[in-house]
Amino acid sequence: MSRAVKRALDVALSGAGLLLSAPLWPIIAAAIKIDSSGPIFYGQSRVGEAGRHFMVLKFRSMVADAERGRGPLQADVDDPRITRVGRVLRATAMDELPQLWNIFRGDMSFVGPRALRPEEIEVDGRGASVPLDAIPGFLQRCTVPPGLTGIAQIYAPRDVSRRQKFRFDLLYIRRRSLRVDICLILLSFWITMRGTWEARERKF
Repeated sequence: MSRAVKRALDVALSGAGLLLSAPLWPIIAAAIKIDSSGPIFYGQSRVGEAGRHFMVLKFRSMVADAERGRGPLQADVDDPRITRVGRVLRATAMDELPQLWNIFRGDMSFVGPRALRPEEIEVDGRGASVPLDAIPGFLQRCTVPPGLTGIAQIYAPRDVSRRQKFRFDLLYIRRRSLRVDICLILLSFWITMRGTWEARERKF
């Protein structure tokens, strides 16, 4: 699949998604503000194509300053930092609706490797910390835009290592096509309708 075709698909789908979801945004925003104090949106620095950093947007699903004093820490399903409204947003993936804007802008694609935080590390079998760029496959996955969904996000077991998830990412890079992208988007939509995203993958 050519880059132009993929970009055209991203612009068309993200634009349609922004328009169709627009009525939900004020409702979600009001629910977040009523449920807990703090901002409506939450921004995080992520590593994009060619290693460039960009700010990914989400609806806030945790208490304000959830990482203060603790640093980046992946959330479990029962994490006490997650708000009541946040649990619903995360289960249905509605916390990621603002990422449609990231896709429309070109920071991300609908399908691709998950956009990782630059400070993330992997812990190897000896308990040593390994930076992401030292994990085999990191540079290859930076040759394509990060995605809202992808093979690793859907099929990789929740608690597998980054090294193993990178293998799923490299499989997508080798096999990517218009047909593969459409199939993954439809499968992701089905998972979203079932409200099972939070059970599939840890989120920040």
